[in-house]
Amino acid sequence: MKRSLISLFIVLSLSLQGVSQKTEIIHLSVGSGNIERINSPVSFGLENVSISDTLSFQLFEKINGKLVKKAFQIEPGYIPQLWWILDGTTTPGKSREYILFKDAPQKFENKITSTVTPASIILRNGNSDILHYQTAVMYPPAKVDTVYKRSGFIHPLMTPSGNILTRVSPPDHYHHVGIWNPWTRVKIDNHVTDFWNLNEKQGTVRFAGINSTVSGPVFGGFSVRQEHIDFQGKKAEELAINEVWDVRAWNVEPLAGQKAWLVDLTTFLSVAGDSTIVFEAYRYGGGIGIRANEEWTKDNSTVLTSEGKIRKDADGTRARWTDLNGAFKNNGQSGIVFFSHPSNREHPEPMRVWPENMNNRGDVYFEFCPIRYKEWKLDPGTVYRLKYRMLVYDGKINKETADRIWNDFAYPPVVKVISK
Repeated sequence: MKRSLISLFIVLSLSLQGVSQKTEIIHLSVGSGNIERINSPVSFGLENVSISDTLSFQLFEKINGKLVKKAFQIEPGYIPQLWWILDGTTTPGKSREYILFKDAPQKFENKITSTVTPASIILRNGNSDILHYQTAVMYPPAKVDTVYKRSGFIHPLMTPSGNILTRVSPPDHYHHVGIWNPWTRVKIDNHVTDFWNLNEKQGTVRFAGINSTVSGPVFGGFSVRQEHIDFQGKKAEELAINEVWDVRAWNVEPLAGQKAWLVDLTTFLSVAGDSTIVFEAYRYGGGIGIRANEEWTKDNSTVLTSEGKIRKDADGTRARWTDLNGAFKNNGQSGIVFFSHPSNREHPEPMRVWPENMNNRGDVYFEFCPIRYKEWKLDPGTVYRLKYRMLVYDGKINKETADRIWNDFAYPPVVKVISK
């Protein structure tokens, strides 16, 4: 009797709030754990929920007995994922309630858009560009050997104020292209191929196709294929490694009032042939790397790692995250923090950080390098994953903020089903 009265009360409450006749699909509790959450992406696997093209949903948060509409996305997959934002500040130890209903779909603006052009895929937040992923082959400057041509990298990467953080084809290293990740010494059968130093003419990496793009109110992004091509195999060009990049930008304000982008890059690697290959240990290669804007030098930029290392002593050390910050002549300061996921190989990951005397100017180069101290064997039939997050911001941030965002990335909010 008591349970029936409670159910009747809920039905009447929903009716008064304009959500009558909706079928409850699932009732969820989201806990912050012991971490402060600020505008955190949240997901839940809808393993036992029927998903079809004709099924529509509405998501509400229950706040002080009232139901408040929330933007969400459903990501298809073997287990579809329901994504939304734990908006605002959620203090440690707090939990929040959400209910997913079956009903006519809610209308939300696709704030993060993914647009395919003849040369690139562009991610935007509203009218502001976040990044371009280069699908077309980009050639080096005139009179430079075309061996340096490349596709399959991010450039430009822009801050909310429009500062460009990346650089391509600098004259000291023509093979440096924005944000990219080829492997340096790869043992394939009886030879070793360098996919990084293109001037060695041993191999290259190139864009191979688009799997999908997505735009939405919670995130926008794309999945693309990349190929590591070996020039030293039995054929003139031989596919050695298949790679998939999953890149997504979140519609969040991770700095609570200070404009910033939050971008995830996950790479999936698999052997193309039928023999084990080996990424030999080397001081740079693979992971994720950036050649920073030419305005940044030793005189106007800084490096800080999660372990308190700075540019003069960071190279070769390990970190959970690393913050690069620098000045722009006409538009203040901006920066980018790279976060390594704890599931990554060799985490906390070793790094390659250029010293201050590099090129006399002290240009900025950074990379997470999971093969710096230990070789990595890749077996056929296995998919290997590396997962990174980037905070792209204007101004400055402190260590406490970077720690909070890494914790959010490494240990996301816990979602549980509330039993009926």
